[in-house]
Amino acid sequence: MTRGSKRARRVIALTSGEPAGIGPELCVHVARERHDAELVVIGDRGLLTGARRIEHVALSRPATPGQLDPANARYVLAVLDRAIRGCLAGEFQAMVTAPVQKSVINDAGIPFTGHTEYLAEHSGAEHVVMMLVGGGLRVALATTHLPLSEVPRAITADSLGETLRVLHSDLRRRFRIAQPRILVAGLNPHSGESGHLGHEDQQIIAPAIAAARAAGIDASGPVPADTLFVPERLKGADAVLAMYHDQGLPVLKYASFGRGVNMTLGLPFVRTSVDHGTALDLAGTGRAHPGSMREALELAIELASAA
Repeated sequence: MTRGSKRARRVIALTSGEPAGIGPELCVHVARERHDAELVVIGDRGLLTGARRIEHVALSRPATPGQLDPANARYVLAVLDRAIRGCLAGEFQAMVTAPVQKSVINDAGIPFTGHTEYLAEHSGAEHVVMMLVGGGLRVALATTHLPLSEVPRAITADSLGETLRVLHSDLRRRFRIAQPRILVAGLNPHSGESGHLGHEDQQIIAPAIAAARAAGIDASGPVPADTLFVPERLKGADAVLAMYHDQGLPVLKYASFGRGVNMTLGLPFVRTSVDHGTALDLAGTGRAHPGSMREALELAIELASAA
């Protein structure tokens, strides 16, 4: 590219997700709109009529809206694999993912805990972080798709340190925040109440924050989760790190549902997604709202353009 010329238009891959859900129709909807990027929708062309550019991946078996079929589990993963290969090769500058149905993939005998973990494994990322953006908030998670009973032992000083490092790095690299300020939630009520309501906050979370600060990361906490999201506290923060899925995300989704964006930090490429599931009850009805998909696409374009 010559000096002074315009940056080439970005190419964004849209993965169409669970074929029986609303993902294909959401992808077609946004692909018909005008965006400052070229869009490539990946999936079976029979599901994507109306999209301008389609990368065809064939269904294993014809899909019926609202009816899950384990026979198509490998198709769903093949769609993801195509987008991952394209991003790693530089063919796509970002990927936007429609929702998948984790249960039906597992029913097919394929261990699958979610997009976040799958993308990390198949892109070679050492440590990834799930973060949702919306309603004026950025909320990252120390743990993702775990039963609540497994959360405490999954939180270690090392894992928190890596999560804070990735969060800090991508806030700088992707969002162009020079000195990110991160609020860290406590795990237990009242951040453990000086050890009377659990020892993790004192023995694991606080030392991890101290180590991060010593490494130049502006992190503070642990802050009791019931007061972390008050406006006075949030106005000085660029992101929040919650300890588990249902600690931080209900607040963000209350503030932004239908417009929120899920993204994976720590990958070698930009990945964003919708903030909702497959909505099987809406599939094929034409009533699915594309707001979150549209926001995910616009954020992907913005972040890819900043790279």
